[in-house]
Amino acid sequence: MDATRPKNSTRPIGVFDSGIGGLTVVRALCELLPNESIFYLGDTARVPYGGKSAATVERYSLEISGLLLEENCKTIVVACNTASALALPKLEATSPVTVTGVIQPGAAAAVGTTRNGHIGVIGTRATIKSGAYERAIRALDDKVQVSGRACPLFVPLIEEGWLESEITDRVVRQYLEPLVQDGIDTLVLGCTHYPLLRDAIGRFLGDTVQLVDSAQNCAIAVSHLLQAAKLGAPPGSEGTLAVALTDPPDAFLEVARKSLRLDIGTVQLREVLHLAK
Repeated sequence: MDATRPKNSTRPIGVFDSGIGGLTVVRALCELLPNESIFYLGDTARVPYGGKSAATVERYSLEISGLLLEENCKTIVVACNTASALALPKLEATSPVTVTGVIQPGAAAAVGTTRNGHIGVIGTRATIKSGAYERAIRALDDKVQVSGRACPLFVPLIEEGWLESEITDRVVRQYLEPLVQDGIDTLVLGCTHYPLLRDAIGRFLGDTVQLVDSAQNCAIAVSHLLQAAKLGAPPGSEGTLAVALTDPPDAFLEVARKSLRLDIGTVQLREVLHLAK
């Protein structure tokens, strides 16, 4: 073993989301870091986080990250825009391992992509209401204009597997047309479910607006973090994927499995204390 590489470099990357949408981040991590093992935990017993209060999202996130620490994860990835917006500071302050959210990497990529200085952000009501993307983007470039729009119907459509439906195309147009009319040239997919609608969104936007996938950019940030900390898995390691949920899986797991081409295997169940609805 490389003497400069910590012994805990073979530990898994812990990833959590309120449900199964965060598997888009897992897909991006698997593609970018094939040597890394990943433990994914979806809080399906309490999904969605998007309609919960900030205090509740923070509590749920602390509980779920605690379960990832019990799995001996070497770093934690918050593959949930709502939790990244509302709970990341608390997680960073209390976690014994590094924590990466999806908002900062997505914001940085958007600032680097825009040509006319007008960025659109779509996400859950909680993410948009928090203003987290706007703050992150304007901290990088205070001249950039940011237009946010909540798209609450996207997640149900995705979880129904209606990725190529005419109904979905109509909903995409209804939500995104005002942003296009406002003059955005870059659109941040500010929910980890939304990459599954990338084709439908692309059909409407065409080549006029560049898409920024927060899942892909989060994976890049994790790669840089592991490299800097010398926590990357040793060369030649064979990465594995374990998936656990806090409630038995529903039909959306099969949608995600097929759409993301992930070898999920047997899904484990984990119990979380205080499963308040």
